[in-house]
Amino acid sequence: MTAQIFKAIAPRQAPVRTEGLMAWCKFNLFNSWGTSLATVLVGAALLLATARLFQWAVVDAVWAIDYTICHAASGACWGVVREKFRFILFGRYPFDEHWRALICTVMLLALIVTSCTRACWKVWLAPLWVLVLGAYLTLMRGGVLGLRLVETDLWSGLPLTLLLATLSMAMAFPIALVIALGRRSGMPAIRSLCTVYVELIRGVPLISVLFMASFMFPLLMPQGFNIDVLIRVLAGITLFAAAYMAEVIRGGLQAMPKGQIEAAATLGLSYWQTQRLIVLPQALAMVVPGIMNNFISTFKDTSLVAIVSLYELTGAMGMAMNSDANWRPFRIEGYLFIALIYFGFCFSMSRYSQWIEKQVNKSKLR
Repeated sequence: MTAQIFKAIAPRQAPVRTEGLMAWCKFNLFNSWGTSLATVLVGAALLLATARLFQWAVVDAVWAIDYTICHAASGACWGVVREKFRFILFGRYPFDEHWRALICTVMLLALIVTSCTRACWKVWLAPLWVLVLGAYLTLMRGGVLGLRLVETDLWSGLPLTLLLATLSMAMAFPIALVIALGRRSGMPAIRSLCTVYVELIRGVPLISVLFMASFMFPLLMPQGFNIDVLIRVLAGITLFAAAYMAEVIRGGLQAMPKGQIEAAATLGLSYWQTQRLIVLPQALAMVVPGIMNNFISTFKDTSLVAIVSLYELTGAMGMAMNSDANWRPFRIEGYLFIALIYFGFCFSMSRYSQWIEKQVNKSKLR
């Protein structure tokens, strides 16, 4: 019988930390000499650019509402924003009536926030939309209750941007839902009709749709019959957004397992019961990022309505700068101001999309 000799096992290295800021930086920014060199060079360039931007935007900036001081300064002139912010936000809307545009903007924003709050998803939300939109249109247009009449071609700035974006998104979603179901229909006529609509709308830019809605459509109408340009533009944006959103929803429908549809059929559920109770809740949950991406794109695409003489936020800013030669050289500050507004809305929609994703994915975490 041989004696057993004890041999100690060589010590092993401690496990590498994979969580925390230092671990992330080591793995992603300093993983090798090449990565480290690139990190240092890019970091130095960004640091230099940030320092120069801070110098221009803050240190050497001019906040006074005096264009003579701004012309002599080497930094940004934020006085132009202070001078023109009412014209940027409300555009050609009558100056003395800006309080109406402000109230309408606040009402519409409050309605959107309320609609995005889960505790407010009640039966009274739909009538609230009708009430607020009715109040919005009445207050903006006037002509009643002693209010001055303001035609829709004078509606400008942020109120117009919010109105076009909100209504087009709200109306495009049900249209897109019907089109997506139609493209998967077993009836050739319906499927072909929906396919032609999607391919036709997606085959042209939004500018062409707006141009047709604003200038070509009135030529096809009987003499003396005219539809307001705001309604025509809203219809064009809605139909354009619906075509893209329909393809996003169709992707979710195609991702549904066929077995669930067959199981619903064995339970005796009708086509619409299957879609409403089983297919659509799961399909829409899978494409939340795509739908929100479409919403964000639609919100930014409202800036294109300037080609049909409707001056939303971007158009109102350009008009405010072009109308005064003294402030015209400081357009970049105006663009940065409205870029901050666009970023605030788009970032909020993105964060809300992430919250929706977490809510619909809770069942998968159980």
